[in-house]
Amino acid sequence: MRTVRSTRTETATGSKLEIPAEDRDAFVPDEVVRVVLDGTERFARIERALTGEELSVPGVYDTPELARNPGEGADRLTEWIDDHDIRSGGSVLIDVVESEFLYGLREPGETNFYDAREPPNDSLSDIASDLE
Repeated sequence: MRTVRSTRTETATGSKLEIPAEDRDAFVPDEVVRVVLDGTERFARIERALTGEELSVPGVYDTPELARNPGEGADRLTEWIDDHDIRSGGSVLIDVVESEFLYGLREPGETNFYDAREPPNDSLSDIASDLE
């Protein structure tokens, strides 16, 4: 499994994880993906930086809809960062369980196990998005 080292940075509304440009091939910008936090599956939207090639995870939410409209729900990433005492500028490891679909967050030195599964095919994803 591939692991990407991201950096926690402060934002006006909380925290985000910055993904280095050299690791961007493991992510799809502007897509909602599944993220495992302490064994619980949640959702995040991968965003592009305003300048440069970097990507970021600006928050993790309970549903795909909240990941698309982050002002409407609680940011579980901020809670997770607080629970794990990750300082600004500190590292968070992003495990690429299934590229473009499922990721896991963990502290450096921590070991996590994930249930890997196949992502839905595009037509099922489109139907689910339409229903939301």
